[in-house]
Amino acid sequence: MDESVIGDEHPAPNWSDFSLRQLAHFVAVADAGTLAGAAERLFMSPSAVAASLSELERLLGADLCVRRRAQGVTLTPVGRVLLVEAKRLLAQAAEISYLARGNDQELTGPLVVGCYVTLAPTVLPRLLETFETDHPRVTVDLVEGDQIRLQEGLFAGELDIAIMYDLDLSEALTSVPLYEPRAYALFAADHPLASADFVTLEQLSTEPLALFNQAPSARYAMSLFHDVGLKPNIRHRTQTYELTRSLVARNLAYALLVQRPTNKSSYEGFSIVEKEILPEVKGCPVVLAWPRDVPLSPRAKALERLARAHYR
Repeated sequence: MDESVIGDEHPAPNWSDFSLRQLAHFVAVADAGTLAGAAERLFMSPSAVAASLSELERLLGADLCVRRRAQGVTLTPVGRVLLVEAKRLLAQAAEISYLARGNDQELTGPLVVGCYVTLAPTVLPRLLETFETDHPRVTVDLVEGDQIRLQEGLFAGELDIAIMYDLDLSEALTSVPLYEPRAYALFAADHPLASADFVTLEQLSTEPLALFNQAPSARYAMSLFHDVGLKPNIRHRTQTYELTRSLVARNLAYALLVQRPTNKSSYEGFSIVEKEILPEVKGCPVVLAWPRDVPLSPRAKALERLARAHYR
């Protein structure tokens, strides 16, 4: 069959017809949700962004979005599909640029690393100390957040890779286990249980609890009680790690935490005491994760190798 007649009704586009710049403008519009928001990000006028988007639609022969003055921009089905591929293509184009600027022995370019908020102060500095020595031309940006925010960032292409707990992870993520800490109880120095050799969940269930209420830390803490048929006595719900520790230090409640800072005092300088829980509770694995269908950049691969070696 003469291949020249295949698809005459919908001829393949000439790749010279549209540019990476136009794709970047489309991605900015989709991410911002408005032409004005995209124009601000791109340092362009809204009319120039609109003209670029219209030209891309004309060249592709498809409407990519519906523009409503009061409601912003809504992607069409074609636009949603193109957005995924456009981001992938722009990332690949960026990699070509970084490869051209580097050499076989030296990585260059940006790396955006996400990390669960309580893991970040202890995990990231020790990894970056080695990584930045080995790869000085890589620019590393760090984003802290809870499990939901990190997964959203990975799927949106805002993060290259993330360090988080292996709890409530999407099946669309690839994950590599790093280590598996377990919960402990934290008390003020003058709390009656602070002098015990260890504590039990039965003892803890009657004490007032300051619950660190960030996903998935809260679910993990609650599951420890639920697994043995107990219900904790929640006195406070907190959003930050250090506030939790400060409430404990003033003997307003105890806390169930996983990370163990070397500093055994609160921001205010009051002493706090860690106690092991027996029988031993289940662990809360820490993993390195990224989208399953997105290949890691050379910079992210280097961080993955370093993390595996560090925690092996």
